Amino acid sequence: MAYNSNAQNTGLVAGIRQGSTRAMIWGVLLVIFGMLAIAAPFLAAVAVSVVIAWLIVLAGVVHIALAFHAHGAGTTIWRLLVGIAYLCFGGYLIVHPVLGVASLTLLLASLFLIEGVLNIVSFFKMRGTQGSSWVLLDGIVTLLLGGMIYMQWPSSSAWAIGTLVGVSLIFSGVTRIALSLAVRRVATEVSTTRLAA
Repeated sequence: MAYNSNAQNTGLVAGIRQGSTRAMIWGVLLVIFGMLAIAAPFLAAVAVSVVIAWLIVLAGVVHIALAFHAHGAGTTIWRLLVGIAYLCFGGYLIVHPVLGVASLTLLLASLFLIEGVLNIVSFFKMRGTQGSSWVLLDGIVTLLLGGMIYMQWPSSSAWAIGTLVGVSLIFSGVTRIALSLAVRRVATEVSTTRLAA
């Protein structure tokens, strides 16, 4: 019975190690892609813009498909028009990806400005709470970043999205690697403890 339990533990640990190895490889790839995005931020931004453009086209196809299942002529026509608009807009961005990058950069700057203001307002509402200074710091940094991107637009299109995507990929990759190593360490400790018992 003890032999069977040890075999199960060994199989479980082996499965956890295999899963964590895959997650670690994915983490390393994310870090590499992140570094490539930071090295060539405009190319990364164009890639993001093209992916978003294709998603918009896909949304248009879905709207058109749903239009034929809608009840009522008004609903059908409305969904068809919305679907066609999505298709045209997505197709235009695919043909003109640089325009898509500029538009996304302006949108990103606006979102950062709004988020920064909201974080600063949140700080004043929770000022007495422990750790609220981090909310203020986050708000100020986000507001400054949004302002910097907005003030340099459209030239900021060349670096903003690609750099931010690259940094995000690197952080995601490092997080995955760290979590995978932690899972491996815990699995090994549990396995060793059970074998000792």
